[in-house]
Formats: sequence, C-alpha cells, structure tokens
Amino acid sequence: MFAELATAWEAARQSALREARGGERRRAEGAGRKPKLVFLDRLLPLVHLRHQLPHVVLAELFEVDRSTVSAAIRQVRPLPAARGFAVPDRPGLRLKTLEDVFAYAEAEGVELRLDGAETQVRRPQADRPGRRAFVSGKRKQNTIKTTTFSDGQGRLLLSGLVRPGRMPDQTAVRSEGIAEQFRTRPGVKAKVDSGYLGLAKEFPGQVSAPAKKPKDGACDGDKHAWRETRRRQSSARICVEHTNAELRQWAPLRRFTGRRDTYAETHLTVAPLVSDRSAQRATRRRTSTELVLVRDTVR
Repeated sequence: MFAELATAWEAARQSALREARGGERRRAEGAGRKPKLVFLDRLLPLVHLRHQLPHVVLAELFEVDRSTVSAAIRQVRPLPAARGFAVPDRPGLRLKTLEDVFAYAEAEGVELRLDGAETQVRRPQADRPGRRAFVSGKRKQNTIKTTTFSDGQGRLLLSGLVRPGRMPDQTAVRSEGIAEQFRTRPGVKAKVDSGYLGLAKEFPGQVSAPAKKPKDGACDGDKHAWRETRRRQSSARICVEHTNAELRQWAPLRRFTGRRDTYAETHLTVAPLVSDRSAQRATRRRTSTELVLVRDTVR
C-alpha cells in the first residue's frame, strides 16, 4: 500500500507545485524547502483514524508542529479513500462503485448481504438549515448513515452511500440506483433485513427479507414456520453484521468527532483497509448441513 500511495501522492504534490508556480520549475531538483515529514511519516492519518488521537498528541510523537500534522492528514487522507475495495481471490481487482459490486456478484455468482450502519456525529448548530436531517429516528441521536455490502462470508465488498441519519435505509440505497442495478442484473440476489421490505416486494425473486409475523389468531403451525424461516434468514444474513463490527473497531466509525463534511472521506479511507484484511480470508466451502439448509429454503 505504501508503494501504491507514494506514487499517487508524489503526482498530486508535483501537480500542486506546478499550479502554484504557474509553470515548470526554475531551480534544480532538490532545491528549496524540504518537507518536515517524509512520505512514510505522512501515513500518520492511519494512526489518527485507528485510535482518533488528537493532532497535538501526534505532533508530540513526531516532534513537529500541530499544523504540520493537520496538513499531512488533509493531504494524505484522500489517497486511501480512492483505492476502492479489495475482491476476495482476485488480487489487484478493486471495487469502487455500486455498479462494480453488482457486476462482480453476477460474474462470480455471489449472493450479496447489505445492511445500514449509523455513526454518531456532532450536533449541528442551532437554526442551521437541515439540522433535523441528522437526527436518527432509531438511535435518537445525530448520526450519519452508511450502507455495507458483503458476501456470504462477511467479507467487505463496499461500504459507503453516505446519507444523513434520518434517511431510512431503503431510501439511502434507492437514491444510489440500487433498483436499476437489480433490473439490469436479474441474476444477482441479496439478503436484507426488514428495513428493505420495499425492495423485497419489488424484486421477490432476487431480494430476500424476513417474513412478516403471522396475526395473533394464526395457528401454532404457522407461528412455528415463521420463527424457523426468520431464524434461517437471520443466520444467513448475520455475516454482514459482523462486517459492520469490523468497521467499528476503528474509533472514528464508532463516534466521529470531526467536521461532518469530512466524514464521507474518512469512512472511505477506513473501509478499504478493512476490506484488504477481510479479502485475505480463504473462501470457505459449504458443509453438507449448510447445503441441506439451502435446499430446504429453496423448496
């Protein structure tokens, strides 16, 4: 990753210097003020994102001024955010958009899992337009919502689609065109929770959501069948919850204390790092018991 980011950082740095000069350099290469931090040390945003250490603490650790640390974080943070998400068993291939995920799922026969996640953020100032948009109806806090896509083993394929916390999970993915993706690629299937019942109704052969609870007057057999169906569906979908838990190991994705307008970039910096680790897990073959469960579910 260091070699990958170093090339992109140097290209961006030379482009910025050329724009500031207004043309080609006038002095020999190597002249001029030297940066206080070499590029390897400029990867300190990863330390900041892992533990959410204050800039002042990082400045003490690297023996530089706080402004130098803040500038390094601003400069380097967009580079990991543009890397994309690692693909299991496909080194060098990375997914960056929702279209990429659906194309991969169709080509490899991967059944997707998707789920929404919320991160607490700072409360907007009073009388600011759109303040209520961040108040989550579920958590009763100011949050930002993201959507996570994984495969059947919980390996992260995409995480993003950043929206204010008040927006429902289904609305967030529909605004990114997920319905068009299901129509374009009818072979792609997904398992979801009850927050995506509208998608399950629109695409009954592709999207699997929990069954509705029987009415109070239903017989015991119907209630037992509902509980068993819901248990199997939850068991097959729980892996995406584990994927969200991996993201929560990074402090800023548990509670973000920075400016809300930088959260999307911060999230896209952290999530690909999580996908790099999850993609290294070997593909697990289904056991005979799991194959029987799949067969019974299809029936």
